Amino acid sequence: MANKSDIKLFEERQVRSVWDDREEQWYFCITDVVGILTDSINPTDYIKKMKKRDPLLAEGWGQIVTPLSIETNGGPQKMNCASSEGVLRIIQSIPSPKAEPFKLWMAQVAAQRLDQLADPELSINQALQDYKRLGYSDNWINQRLKSIEIRKDLTDQWKLHNVQEGIQYATLTDIIYQAWAGKTAKQYKQLKGLKKENLRDNMTNEELVLNMLAELSTTSITKAKDPQTLEDNMQCAAEGGNVARVARKELEAKTGKSVVSPLSAKRFFEGQKPKEIDKDDSM
Repeated sequence: MANKSDIKLFEERQVRSVWDDREEQWYFCITDVVGILTDSINPTDYIKKMKKRDPLLAEGWGQIVTPLSIETNGGPQKMNCASSEGVLRIIQSIPSPKAEPFKLWMAQVAAQRLDQLADPELSINQALQDYKRLGYSDNWINQRLKSIEIRKDLTDQWKLHNVQEGIQYATLTDIIYQAWAGKTAKQYKQLKGLKKENLRDNMTNEELVLNMLAELSTTSITKAKDPQTLEDNMQCAAEGGNVARVARKELEAKTGKSVVSPLSAKRFFEGQKPKEIDKDDSM
């Protein structure tokens, strides 16, 4: 199963979801669904009681749920998920005024994703709206969307040159970062105070542009050299990153400032939140 996790919102409440590329359908985290429909503070306990009330549901539970990797505060964990069909069966056992609106919402989520697969421009438009909603500037958003396109071109080349998704992608990405920024992805995220957040979503304009140059250069070098082994691809990644390193050094020499920065969108947006007033200060 080729999975991509995401978070969807129903009435401003989070529903953790996983998209299955092969089946072309969403799987929804059951505890999130039950929590929303019942307003229960303990959805897991509600599910246990629900299965006792509905023996047929309990009997077919193994066919309804699928354990999938879901992001939690403690990192990725296996959690029970269900397709739209499975969620509909669960809803039958939950008397809730939110049942019908939730059914319509699931249908809309599925239709939106299928439309995006048929027309990738819709995905770009959705990303633009999401970034605007989070408060990013138009200039940054334009850079970020371009960086997504450049990254896609690079990974397409890696696929053509025998690079496996997962660890090998991460290895080559680290080589590119180290070459131009002097840090691995993990070290870069630590500098910016990030954990699960996307590193590129927290880069400044200068960092984004240089990272795009590094990945674009790696793509061009890969096309030219036609590497067939991981080691050859690693060499191309280092050379691509070095192109951006030269540009970075030149820019830093002209400005007297380091391009690689601890600044992050996460810290910026957290700084915009109203501070809680201490009770003593309010008197």
